[in-house]
Amino acid sequence: MKQVLIIDASPMFREFLTEKLTEENVKVETASLKRDAFTKLLNDIPDLVILDIEESLDGIMEFLSQKISNKNTAAIPMILSGPKIDTKTVASLKRFGVVKYFFKPIKFDVFFEAIGRRLNLAFSMDTTPCVLETHLNRNIIFIEIAMGMNREKMALLKYKLTELMDNNRLDSPKVIIMMSDLELNFVDGANLELLLDNVIADKRIEKKNIFILSMSDFTKELIEGHPEYHGIEVVTNLSTVLNSIVEAGTTENLQDLISDQILSQTGNTETGSVEMRFFSDTGVQDDEDESDQNTVSPKINVAVVDDDAVIRQLLSATYQKIGANCDVFASGSEFLQAANSKRYNLVILDIYMPGLSGFNILKLLHDKHYPASVIVYSQMVSRDYIIQATSLGAKSYIAKPQKPEAIVQKSIEILNGKI
Repeated sequence: MKQVLIIDASPMFREFLTEKLTEENVKVETASLKRDAFTKLLNDIPDLVILDIEESLDGIMEFLSQKISNKNTAAIPMILSGPKIDTKTVASLKRFGVVKYFFKPIKFDVFFEAIGRRLNLAFSMDTTPCVLETHLNRNIIFIEIAMGMNREKMALLKYKLTELMDNNRLDSPKVIIMMSDLELNFVDGANLELLLDNVIADKRIEKKNIFILSMSDFTKELIEGHPEYHGIEVVTNLSTVLNSIVEAGTTENLQDLISDQILSQTGNTETGSVEMRFFSDTGVQDDEDESDQNTVSPKINVAVVDDDAVIRQLLSATYQKIGANCDVFASGSEFLQAANSKRYNLVILDIYMPGLSGFNILKLLHDKHYPASVIVYSQMVSRDYIIQATSLGAKSYIAKPQKPEAIVQKSIEILNGKI
């Protein structure tokens, strides 16, 4: 039986790794760097060491020196996770047996692929395309699920929710599960049960505080047929949920009601140990980007769809300054034609344009499960417009006019997973 020693991982990271590795018949031991890490390493001689770094490399150098100084432990491979460091520093770790360094938050599928290579194991992975994202605003946790239901991501969700509540000291949060994109039937029953079981696994989440936004009759029927889910409410209208759970007096402005509660994040905004977006979703690996969080990869393709030539020019120039590839379109039909053959990571979309409106385009992208994140940038700001746009998958709704830098900054937040 293969054996892995996990050192200093956060509770969420440790428990999640232990569960997944145990499922694959891998023996897992855990240790504390300051207390017993080297002793366990020497006694167990594991096949792999996974070490999680909280802040800097300084605290691990003594352990690494001990490891390579002992002939029994020197050759044991190590996978490290931690904060971003430069390429030269990563290379210097190889002499200690470090075979991979992952920047946090880690993309789960790439991480386990690296573990599998070192253990000569093929981990079973659900590859169902799925968008599963979480963010927190005040005491409301938003969970967005689109495209499909991936069992790996739903298993990870249980730990992600616990970490989110621990970091923000939440005792009784409200939870909105937005899955209006999914058409479910009895075949999806086991996956839906897994999702719900992982959401209610932490007792701080009360069933009466869980709302599911879904157009699927099957979702409602399954919940009504399972006594253990009694209290969970299925709704078809986002505004109804918000009106019922948003704190009284939070805002008088209708745009703020949606923007503050859905499209922005408050509290502890750290993304945690593990990323809910996988490499297979984004094509960007954690250790490929050594830039700071105020840039985007040059691999990022942006489409600006607006009939205003000045806005197109300003946004295009600003995106190019930060290294993104930017295409501009004066109409929705031009954009859709290009999107048939090119994958865009981000779309900046006006609502009122000749021919197809922004809502038409959003619906077409939504129906096709097009993977781009969409920011609506429009002069038309009302509660109905914002709700309609977010229901069709828009990540943000920004009122014109704004400085181009503000639009780009919002884009960076979305692309870097902060929203």
